[in-house]
Amino acid sequence: MKKIIALTLALVLALGIFAACGKTEQTGYTIAVPNDTTNEARALLLLENIGLIKLKEGAGITATILDIAENPYNIEFKEVEAAQIPSVLQDVDFAVINSNYALAAKINPAEQALKQEGAASAYGNIVAVKEGNEETAKTKALLAALESQKVADYIKTTYTGSVVSTVENPGTGFDEAVDYAALAGETITVAASPAPHAEILKIAKDILAEKNVTLEIKEFTDYVQPNNVVDSGDVDANYFQHLPYLEDFNAQNGTKVVSVGAIHVEPLGIYGGKQTSLDVFGK
Repeated sequence: MKKIIALTLALVLALGIFAACGKTEQTGYTIAVPNDTTNEARALLLLENIGLIKLKEGAGITATILDIAENPYNIEFKEVEAAQIPSVLQDVDFAVINSNYALAAKINPAEQALKQEGAASAYGNIVAVKEGNEETAKTKALLAALESQKVADYIKTTYTGSVVSTVENPGTGFDEAVDYAALAGETITVAASPAPHAEILKIAKDILAEKNVTLEIKEFTDYVQPNNVVDSGDVDANYFQHLPYLEDFNAQNGTKVVSVGAIHVEPLGIYGGKQTSLDVFGK
């Protein structure tokens, strides 16, 4: 009898160990997420929508990993500067990447994203200027060029859904309230991330050139300096961020940079690194 009991206990323990091993194989994956406040929240909301985590009640666009209420897959999160996430993709199982940085790294969101968030207007990428410069001729001319049909068409044909125009009624590219003759010979400087913002700005540059206005595009690969150079007055405008990020940036840094209009949205996506499918989670 003792031998039978011993054998039974051994079998139970063995099955328990086997089950535990099986569970371990399905959990403990690493996911890289942006480390800035609003983009980290977007990433976590995407993961919650997929069903990988559950956030605390009321956690919204400022959520961080501290707001995770349930982590059933024992996911390990790597908080990484947004622009650097594509470079660490091979070192993690999955990564949540902003479309602009995916495009810059030659990753096609439309083809390679395993899942993407919806094209939420709250995250439309904006043109921003220093407070007080919202109604200047330069600001109006720049905004009119970016809100043109030419730019909308370029976004649609070039990015095939990876980037989506948010301009409801694209115009000719010119603002009737602007005295372009007086603006001729002037230079408008814009800080932007390389892709897709600087690429889109090249279309606006051609439009402004028709009125002898020069658009100078200054490329940045971080999320800090573009706001600082606008706030200091060194650059006229920037085009790289969404409004929730700008509002948080102003609150954290005491800057006075304001939005004058949204141009496009870049759905955030999750991409495979060491793993190539969400099937490992049964998704």
